[in-house]
This record gives sequence, C-alpha cells and structure tokens, in this order.
Amino acid sequence: MRLIAPLLSRLWQNRFCRQLLASLLDLAPVLAVILGFQTLVIRQPLPEVGKLVTGMLLVVVGLTFFIQGLQLGLFPLGESMAHALARKGSAFWLFGFAFALGFGTTVAEPALIAVADEAARVAAEGGLIAPLEPVRQDYALGLRLTVAVSVGCAVMVGVLRILRGWPLPYVIIAGYLGVLGMTLVAPPEIIGIAYDSGGVTTSTITVPLVTALGVGLSSSLAGRHPITDGFGLIAFASLLPMIFVMGYGLLA
Repeated sequence: MRLIAPLLSRLWQNRFCRQLLASLLDLAPVLAVILGFQTLVIRQPLPEVGKLVTGMLLVVVGLTFFIQGLQLGLFPLGESMAHALARKGSAFWLFGFAFALGFGTTVAEPALIAVADEAARVAAEGGLIAPLEPVRQDYALGLRLTVAVSVGCAVMVGVLRILRGWPLPYVIIAGYLGVLGMTLVAPPEIIGIAYDSGGVTTSTITVPLVTALGVGLSSSLAGRHPITDGFGLIAFASLLPMIFVMGYGLLA
C-alpha cells in the first residue's frame, strides 16, 4: 500500500490520466444503457464481447487524445489568430479568415459528405435528377459546396455581430424567420435535407475553432465580453445552411 498510494497520487496529478478517467466516466452512461437494454429488454448475451471491450477502450483513449488536442492546440490557435487579426485592425482579413475557416472546416466534414451522397442517391431514385453517376456526384458536390459557403457566411455574420455589438437573440430570430420563409417556398423534397444540413455542420473541428475565434475576438475588443459576445457563432453555423440549402433546392 505504501508503494501504491504515491503511484496513484502521481497518476492523479497527471493531466492525461485525469482526462482518461473523465472520458471513461463520460462514456459510462452509454455503456449502462446498452448493457441494461441488452440484459433486461433483449435478454441476449452481448455479441463479440472481446471486440466490444476493445472498441470501447479505443473510444475512451481516442476521446482523451481528442480533448487534449482541443485544449492544447485548436482552442489556443483560434484565440491567438483572433487576437492577432484584431490587433492588425483589418476588417478585410478578419472577414476573410472567418469565411475561410467556416468553409474549410465544413467542406470536408465526413457527416456532410455522407448526407450529400445519400441525398443524391435518393433524389436519383425519386426521379428528381437523372439516375446517372456523374449527375449524382454533381448534385452531391453542389450540396456540399452550398453548405460550406453558408457556414463561411455564417461565421462572417457572427464576427460582424461581435464587431457591431448586436444582441444575439434579435439576429437569431431574424434568421429563423428567414428559415420559415424559405420553408414555405422551397420544394418539399429539399426541406428535410436542408434541416439536417444545419446539424451536420457542427463538426468536431468547426465547433472548437469557431468558438475560439469568437472568444478570442471578443476578448480583444474594448466593450465586448467573452461570455456575452464570444459565443453564438455556432448557432449561425447551424442556421444559415438551412436557408442556403433550400435556396439550392429552388435552383437545382
């Protein structure tokens, strides 16, 4: 025990070990739900227990590395670039960086690629587009680019709100009024895809970088507060894609 206690103390003081335990605790409710339903409702043994345990361990380790990467890399990077651009005093480069950040982190998002490909397949089967592979690829690419451009514009709107000091609820209400108006005129076949596109844009890379940009920018400006002004950019990144995709449906 005399040897174990100091070892446990050193492990607890290690940042990575603490995060590893936190990741395990975060996944514990998911494991409890799966095991509970498998045992009490389905009443069957778990299939391939060895692979299940190995997969869960890999998820815990991967989640730990991912969170460490966010804290050590992405958040400081986004905040430092926001501080540097604010000190530079150039609105052109600030808006250019905001658009490029939103566009670049969204266009290669795996969830968006999957949704766009599935939408193209269903559209071809439903007769909305020609059932040819090049046509399907063009439709999926157009959908992806539309969403990526919309996220870039959304981050720009969020930056403009921080610079101008506009109240967040008013801008959000105006945006959802735009969503409602587009819903009334957009083709029914595109509405569901548009609403789902708003969700897939909030990826694991977009969220921390855009959040860090908002917090860093609001911290660099006089009269702005990181809590009240720095957050809210992700809301725009989920809102504008719905409007843009419905507009894409009207054109396509």
